[in-house]
Amino acid sequence: MATNADFANTLIALADDHLILGHRLSQWCGHAPMLEEDLSMPNMALDLIGQARNLYSYACILEGSGRSEDDLAFLRSDREYKNCLMVERPNGDFAHTILRELYFAAFMHPYWEAAQSSADKTICGYAQKAEKEIAYHIRHCGEWVIRLGDGTKESAERMRKAVTALHPYTEELFTITPAHQACIDAGLLPDLATLKSAWSMTISTIFKDAFLEIPEIAFPQEGGRDGRHTEDFGHLLSELQFMQRAYPGQKW
Repeated sequence: MATNADFANTLIALADDHLILGHRLSQWCGHAPMLEEDLSMPNMALDLIGQARNLYSYACILEGSGRSEDDLAFLRSDREYKNCLMVERPNGDFAHTILRELYFAAFMHPYWEAAQSSADKTICGYAQKAEKEIAYHIRHCGEWVIRLGDGTKESAERMRKAVTALHPYTEELFTITPAHQACIDAGLLPDLATLKSAWSMTISTIFKDAFLEIPEIAFPQEGGRDGRHTEDFGHLLSELQFMQRAYPGQKW
């Protein structure tokens, strides 16, 4: 039986994914390779951060501990964040960033579709809105992956390098913690194992058009769900948390 703590902790981990990836995408504002992307990437970041805010707020209600969404977003130590490692990876070049967002969006789209059947009505409501937003992310990033993979010699090589660098991190998307399993058993959240085929279909379809191959994962990169993060995450948090720690009490 899932407790409120199980439900809250699982939602916080999911919110961490969205917050950290949203922050990474926001770093492209003013630096994207073309004007259209200078608008699209921050807008995708806002989608992710908005979804994170919904999840944090609901987790706070479930906890009943008096913590706020700002406390969860900005006032935890690095080990308390449970996001998967992929979302904290540095932006790298444009190909790297676009592929990372595609991997995540291809996972979250079937997640939000399935979450619309949740036994929890609040999650159903969040899922209905988020599914529409994340569908755009797949379309936008998928088009760019194809454009780069089937583009110039340099763009294709950059995309292949992005696949090699990021694909080992994708397995962690499907990691099920004991708290998450309790939520699955209670019908509150989707079973991640059932989402793998939809994710694989989306990625393989786009990769085929981009002339990219899906590599074998010899050594999956994991640890984020347990609070074990990369060195890059510490640098990210120092930027993300600066304002709240320097000027306590700030609000989103």
